Amino acid sequence: MWVVGDATGLTIPADGASLRAAGADYLTEAFRRYGTLGPDNCVTALTECVEVPGGSTGRKLSLTVDYRTPGPRRELFVKFSRDLDDPARDHGRSQMESEIRFAALSRDPAFPIAVPHAMFADYQGDSGTGVLITERIAFGANGIERQYEKCMDYQIPAPVEHYRALLTAVATLAGTQQSGRLTAEFATDIEELSVGARTPVTADRLLRRVDRLTEFAAAHPALLPGAVGAEGFLIRLRTEVPRIHDCEPLIWQYLRDQKDFTALCHWNANVDNAWFWRDADGTLHCGLLDWGCVGQMNVAMAIWGALCSAETRLWEHDLDDLLGLFVDEFTRHGGALLDAGRLRDQVVLYTAAMAVTWLLDVPGYVVAQIPGLDHEATRFHPEIVAVESVRCRLQMMANALNLWEASDVDGLLAAISAR
Repeated sequence: MWVVGDATGLTIPADGASLRAAGADYLTEAFRRYGTLGPDNCVTALTECVEVPGGSTGRKLSLTVDYRTPGPRRELFVKFSRDLDDPARDHGRSQMESEIRFAALSRDPAFPIAVPHAMFADYQGDSGTGVLITERIAFGANGIERQYEKCMDYQIPAPVEHYRALLTAVATLAGTQQSGRLTAEFATDIEELSVGARTPVTADRLLRRVDRLTEFAAAHPALLPGAVGAEGFLIRLRTEVPRIHDCEPLIWQYLRDQKDFTALCHWNANVDNAWFWRDADGTLHCGLLDWGCVGQMNVAMAIWGALCSAETRLWEHDLDDLLGLFVDEFTRHGGALLDAGRLRDQVVLYTAAMAVTWLLDVPGYVVAQIPGLDHEATRFHPEIVAVESVRCRLQMMANALNLWEASDVDGLLAAISAR
């Protein structure tokens, strides 16, 4: 399947078979059209073209090419917006639209952070068909650390140092964009970006989910932080969950209104969407990949996206220092002077809204996916570790509720209601 791209006017493939069939001549034309290959050079062969599994939307390829004159990047990654064989995955095809615009922006000389070098990118809005070809990050080679899996941060050496590098990258881009040195606009509806399509839920159903959480905490106490399973907090949730539900429009309006806290951000900068390397002096640096749903948003959303899969102890012991680092880097790169306390409050409100929307049904999901967990089971149980969706939902719920327990959510709701 082929369509005409909106940006370059070139016909673009919707799937790997089409790209393979078009071969070296097509890639030569595409790279020249995008300005990443000179008129005196060409692609001579596709020496590797292998489908890569994973991801929540379109198909992906690992691609290696040869050039007549060596120099351009040979080891490439191809991402399609479409999955023509899977309607559920294909439904998310519109997520690539902003990613294609971001790829073009990343070629701006003022672009301040490391992202995969874009060789070609285009998208057709009418059909939601897009293709993005970038360099392939060589994890575990040439000084780049291995790729880290989501919600397995206990395997990362010096995790706080890695999150400092990660948040430095997020803040650097956000501050630079807010300063006006990057000209592209990414007008994003932050609520739609955050929650996407969801099934409406009543307050009564939410209370049943709190009851299920209470039962889960009693049956599997080692799967949750102690504060989350405490009786007092679970009682609090029966009051505060309906309030978050009722105040959700107010929360979104409050987050939208914080203009100084709004900038271009990676929405899902987990460690599995990053790569890390050290300078000769040992300084750790971070690059960010997988920019689906990139947009201008309240930076609290990006901070939750970056930290949601971290170890709970990082939230407990390092959050304030990490927020202070974010504020400093954001301002240093031209963004507004943010108040770290206000930023923390916005992180709490956004996290609570996410917990109510997406995470309160995690106990039922865990039990359904892994029946037979005993009273002593921990999140390091082999069956939990082996299933990414289970270990990630469980850890994100634990982090969200642990932050909720340590915060005055009712007081924050009262404050934004009184504005």
